[in-house]
Amino acid sequence: MKKIVILGGGYGGVLTAKKLAKKFKNNKEVEIKLIDRNPYHTLLTELHEVAANRAPEDSIKIDLKKIFAGLKVDVVLDEISNIDFKGKKLQSEKATYAYDYLVIGTGSKPTFFGIPGAEENTLSFWSYDDAVALKRQTRDMFTRAAKEKNAAVRRSMLTFVVVGAGFTGVELIGEMAEYREDLCKEFYIDPSEVRLIVADMAPKVLPILPDKLIQKAESYLRKMNVEIVTNAKITEVGKGSVALGEKNVVDTHTVVWTAGVEGSEIVGTLDVQQQGRKRIVTNEHLESVDHKNVYVVGDNIFFIPEGETRPVPQMVENAEQAAPVIATNIIADINGTPKKAYKPGFHGTMVSIGSRYGVANVGLPGKFFMLTGFMAMLSKHFINMFYLSQVVGFNKVWTYMMHEFFHVENRKSFVGGYFSKRSPNFWLVPLRMLLGGMWVYEGVDKLKKIWEDPDKIFLIPAAPYATDAASAASQAVDAVKETVDAQSAASAVTTAKEAVEALPVPGFIYDTTNWFMDLMFYNPDGTYTFLAKWFQLGMVCAEIVFGIMLIVGLFSAIASIATIGMAVMIWSTKMASTEMLWYVAAAIACIGGSGSVFGLDYYVLPWLKKQWKKIPLVRRWYLYTD
Repeated sequence: MKKIVILGGGYGGVLTAKKLAKKFKNNKEVEIKLIDRNPYHTLLTELHEVAANRAPEDSIKIDLKKIFAGLKVDVVLDEISNIDFKGKKLQSEKATYAYDYLVIGTGSKPTFFGIPGAEENTLSFWSYDDAVALKRQTRDMFTRAAKEKNAAVRRSMLTFVVVGAGFTGVELIGEMAEYREDLCKEFYIDPSEVRLIVADMAPKVLPILPDKLIQKAESYLRKMNVEIVTNAKITEVGKGSVALGEKNVVDTHTVVWTAGVEGSEIVGTLDVQQQGRKRIVTNEHLESVDHKNVYVVGDNIFFIPEGETRPVPQMVENAEQAAPVIATNIIADINGTPKKAYKPGFHGTMVSIGSRYGVANVGLPGKFFMLTGFMAMLSKHFINMFYLSQVVGFNKVWTYMMHEFFHVENRKSFVGGYFSKRSPNFWLVPLRMLLGGMWVYEGVDKLKKIWEDPDKIFLIPAAPYATDAASAASQAVDAVKETVDAQSAASAVTTAKEAVEALPVPGFIYDTTNWFMDLMFYNPDGTYTFLAKWFQLGMVCAEIVFGIMLIVGLFSAIASIATIGMAVMIWSTKMASTEMLWYVAAAIACIGGSGSVFGLDYYVLPWLKKQWKKIPLVRRWYLYTD
């Protein structure tokens, strides 16, 4: 039995485990174990959204059990305190875990550069708990400031300083600038009283971006009334102040530290060669240079690719590209085949500044494009959804779309408020019942006529070559009068020409429909086939069934879509009057949960959802919503 242990449920650890599980799913001689102290995977790139109350707290957490549901990965909740490389085992206070292959992906933690008071008097910003703590701290400061009588104390409570003007710091301060508007309105505080500062020792913000994008970012930050302090040597952080240089001491109750990271605590204690703030030195196979069969993924990697002068960056794409290489090399180790060298090709960086603006430098290696505003935000959301599709497929992509585009309050979406409005479904109840009632009425009316004369065909026009022109025109008029949407057309359509021109149909669609009808519904002599009669009966029954479903609110989305399909079929035969447009518009409006109020969907769908999630294949491919 080969034992593979992955330490850390971050970006790199999760993707490595999934790659290995897919490869060894039928191999009983391989055991895969992922160990993490938290039961969830955190989307670290989205922390700022939770900290500023744009996204729900749970939106940036993904249950590890959910990620590996149906996969050959044993998730263990434990905190490893020591790794014995010689004995090939990991140790915690409660257990020991043996391994043949180890993947270290424990991530990073903030580094404070030995600055006095920095660790003790700042809020770190590198975990889910950090984001939640900052959100609570911000609300607490506004709550207390609203009651504070001392002007100086009130001013310090409403001053927020973010130390570090890299990606994390800029995204956070931009989000806080938007959050300020909401809090000021809630606590009746003048926005001019709230001071937001982003500071860095570097000469400019976002230093790895092109100067043009840096200028755009700075301009937008200033537009949001954010103070930018660069070339600021942080000398000390007190309990109620921070020194941004020798002469710039800012009184504040909230200092957030995003100035840099170093390897996690356990990495710092390991007997491995390290460089660059506790990063483990690896070879081209991402294997530790000191210990065979120990691989490193994500932020813990210190590796300088061939032709480069700097190590791979500590960013998500590095973890995404390293994970499959590590999985491939472990597989190669087990199978005795050649290993693969890590040759990363990064596709750029994206930074959001608030919910509606961003800057991005993206593209292919050697060919990058600078994007701002809408296009930059679009690229960021696309990349996020691509990553989520690899981790939890449809399930998390759907959730992400909901909290980023549709369930967003105060127009905090890069598409504005156009898709982020929540309308109570009870307003749709009268429309849903009226639409269903009209379909039932039409179906029952036709069923009566079929009962009286089973040979009567009125949902399919007569073959155009069956009779002379005058007779065919007369039959066409009769057909339009009888169709589902033509109750009022009976008095309006007086000639065959008017009937045919009710709703125009593109020629290629009409020709395709005629070809299908010639094949299925007409005999060579122009009479109707047996299938035509059954098709008509099926359509009539469908009108009644779907109409009843809409009335009682059972599977209202399916019923609405089905009625749209029937309307399209009728339209394609040139038998639809303008009333059909109303049917289609009403059905579209009823798709979005209209049966959840005064309808059976309220009871049936939650029950079905529970049963659906019990199916192994559904859990395996994440084909459900939360």
